[in-house]
Formats: sequence, C-alpha cells, structure tokens
Amino acid sequence: MTVRCDQCRATGRHVCRPRAQRVIDIFSELLVHTKGRWARAPFVLAPWQRRDIVVPLFGTVEFSREWGRWVRRYRTAWIEVARKNGKSELLAGVAIVLLVGDDEQGAEVYGAARDREQARKVFDVAVRMVELSPILSRRLRVYRQTKRIVDDQTGSYYEIVSADAAGNLGHNPHGVIFDEVLTQPSRDLWDAFATAMGAREQPLMLAATTAGDDPVGLCATEHDYTERVLRQPHLDRRRLGYIRNTPKDADPFDPKTWRAANPALGDFKSAQTLRDEANKAKHNPAALKAFKQFHLNMWGTSALTAWLELTVWDQAAGLVRVEEMTGRPAFAGLDLASTTDLAAWCVTTASEPDHAGERTFDAIWRFWAPEARQAGLDERTGGQASVWAREGFLRFTEGDVIDYQAILHDIDVDARRFDLREIGYDRWGMTQLSQQLTDAGLTVIPVGQGFASMSPPTKQWEGLIRSRRYRHGGNPVMRWMIDNVRVQTDPAGNVKIHKGKSADKVDGAIAAVMALDRCLRQPVRKRRAVFV
Repeated sequence: MTVRCDQCRATGRHVCRPRAQRVIDIFSELLVHTKGRWARAPFVLAPWQRRDIVVPLFGTVEFSREWGRWVRRYRTAWIEVARKNGKSELLAGVAIVLLVGDDEQGAEVYGAARDREQARKVFDVAVRMVELSPILSRRLRVYRQTKRIVDDQTGSYYEIVSADAAGNLGHNPHGVIFDEVLTQPSRDLWDAFATAMGAREQPLMLAATTAGDDPVGLCATEHDYTERVLRQPHLDRRRLGYIRNTPKDADPFDPKTWRAANPALGDFKSAQTLRDEANKAKHNPAALKAFKQFHLNMWGTSALTAWLELTVWDQAAGLVRVEEMTGRPAFAGLDLASTTDLAAWCVTTASEPDHAGERTFDAIWRFWAPEARQAGLDERTGGQASVWAREGFLRFTEGDVIDYQAILHDIDVDARRFDLREIGYDRWGMTQLSQQLTDAGLTVIPVGQGFASMSPPTKQWEGLIRSRRYRHGGNPVMRWMIDNVRVQTDPAGNVKIHKGKSADKVDGAIAAVMALDRCLRQPVRKRRAVFV
C-alpha cells in the first residue's frame, strides 16, 4: 500500500513544503529578533537559514511504520559557523518551535551547554521572544529563577541543563538545543541526551558551535563525523550538517575569504567589525588565534598561542626604583606551583595618576626552586638558571622540595620593606602557607584561575606593557617566562595564561597578573585640580 504524506500527498522520503512553510511562518509571524537594530523586527529567516537549515530540517519527512505516521527524517543537526552569525537567535527560535509548534504533548525541550551561564544565552533570547510576542506571552509562562518556559496547554516545557548535570538526567527529551559544543569538557552530556531520545516519535538534537581547537574532543569528533556524512550521506541518514569553515591555507586578512565562514556577513554581522578584528589580529598573536577560530571558523589553530613579543616586553623594561615603590601601597601575587618546582612572588605598586589620569606600574619578583631542580633548569635555560642564582634573581633552597620557610622569610622581608596591603594567590597547594601568612598578619586573597577571574587583569597587563606603563626592570627570569607564555581563549574572547602542561615555566606571569588584579581593584585617588 502506498502511503501519501498527510500534508502534501507526496509519497516516499521527500521535503514536505507545507510542513517547512509552517515553521517558516512561526518564525515570521510569532517570533521577533531581540538585539541591536533588528530588535522587535519579525524574524524573517535569512535565505541561507531557510534554504540550508530550516526547510531540510523540518520539511524532510518519511513514513514511520513504527509510529504509523509521517515524521521528520533528521534526528541530529550540526550547525557550524563563525561567531555573530545569529546562532543564538536561530537556536532560540527552534526551541520555541519544538515547544509549541510540533504538536507534541508533554514535550521536554532542553537547552544544553557547558554551564548554566552559557545555556542562559539562548534561553534568555527565547524568553525575550516570548515576552515580545502577544500570542506567545499569553500562552507560555516564564520562570526566570528556575530557567523554565512552560506551556500548560500541552504540558510541555523548555529548561536549561549544564554539563555537570549529565549524571542526573532521567529525562525524555523531545528536543535538545546544544550550544557551543566546543566548550564541553567531555562527551557525557552529549551522550546522555543522545541515548535518552528513543521514546519520542521525532526527537531532534540541534547542535551549534564555532570551530574548536581540541583535535580529539567532542567537538572535533562530531565535526569530523558530520563532514563524512556530508560527503557520504548514506553513513547516517538521520544527521543534517551545515558547516562553513575557512580553509587552513586561506589568507585570514583577505576580505574575500571571510564569507566562507560568515553567511550573515553584511547582513546581521558587521563587515566593519570584522575588519577591525582583522587589523587587531595583525599585531597580536593571541588576537590572531581568536580571529581565526571564532571569526573565520578555522580548525587547526593551536589551543595555545604566543602572547607577547619579547621586543615589546624589552621596550617596556624601564628603571624600577625600589625607593619609589616603598612609598606607595603595594600588592603582591604568589604562585606556589608544586613543592618540587619553581615558585614565584611579584610585588606591584602604582604611581599617582598623571594629568591624563594614567598611572605607571612598577613590579619586582622573587623566584624559588629546590636545588635538586637546578640541573634541569640549567638544561632548559641554556645554563642561565645558575647565572640567575648567582646574581640574586633566583634562589635555590636545599633539598628535593622548596623550603617554605625560605619563602616565608623572603615574603616577610618584603612585607617590612613595602606597604603591603594584599597578597593574591592561587588556591592550589596553598592551604598551609596561606594560613601561615594570615597568622603573620598579612591579608591574603584567593584569586580564581579561570577565564572570568584572569581575563580582565591579563588584558590590562598587556595594555600596560604595550603602552610602556608597566616597568619591570628587565628581570632575566621573567624575560624567560614571558617567552614561554601561551594563552587560551574562550568563545567570548576571554583569555588566560596557560600553565601546567608546558615544559617551560610561566609562574612569574601568573604572579604578576594576580598582583596587578589586586592593585587595580583599589580605588584611585583623583589628582586635585590646580587653578591659577
């Protein structure tokens, strides 16, 4: 018996135009854009969104003998484009379609991401779409505190779930909106949802991301698999892929190549912004890495990238006068590392603002390492470590592990010499020493090592160095470490110095960023105006 589509009366697997048009109409008639100059305008899908994603995704159907009805063919959709190409708005729109436009009773729709903050980005857009729609705002109830949108008419809801909840899932998802897959720490959340969708007639997991930089992680694995499916559709007839990458060998500064990864360029992605980012990337290795990955959607960029040219660091050296530093409030950073490796201490002070409101910062360092590490450090530094020790820039303590009493003694010397207000420290390995410093009457403040905590002071540090307002005196140990510094960049453009996997050390840079962070948090006394 020939079964004809209940919408368009066609037979066999095909694109059902009435089904696809219904979704297109939901976008244009019920949904609006929520940001920028497009805010409150009807969500008319761009040609590439309509042609390459929405129509095939919602219109391609087949008859299911198991369910006795026509259902969507695709169960997984992979969208991979550069940042600022409207992914969040499209994902939010699809979430609402799955919630109210899919004729599904008790639909469970989940917004999945690395953490709740990331998952909120799409959820908040969906909430705004509901609030701006007279029809949807009457039908749906929004619970901001619990991050839920509820449809009492069908008993359906849309809520967010983060990666740390993967082991607690007992859900029956009808739809999953997976945002920025490149940030997922493992496959756990992805696999938890993928294996939970079997009880629905036409479940859908829609994943969107920019290119990742981990060659073996979840994002790379699903990217590679989707590319294979695009080349050989018979491998997985239930996966739809839309991938817009820039080739590795393309000139990143040639505007002709930018459209490859940016289908919305000149529409709702600003060409001028892209030009500005390209100009910034020409002179900044970290910015170049971020530009390639996030704006050109280019795979193969290193997860870590060089941060600062040594010539820039050398030009900022300046003459550090300790006597000037002793008359100012001082702030320090302490990076202890492991007991068998190198530890770093940095003291930073700031001058009074000049007439332009600018301040100059001065910094000095101390470094410690167990004497058992001297040969290894000499090998990694071309014999310079022993020279640094003789000149007083590096202190080797007796034994196989760092002598904490030596560190406490040297910190006490600086505490007596400077007006030491606060010490920022990395919590790792610092439980005992932080208590000893507190007992000595010093104020110690833990500083998180994630993007949120480290990005602002790291960016400000770079700006001060490049503007030659950070004097470091040319400390040779720090110069070696600056050449070792690599940075990681997240999808939001935040940066942090990478530590822990490199054979070379960056502890002095971590200590400097923490010291600067504590210094910058203090209120600045404004220069009194002088009237003649």
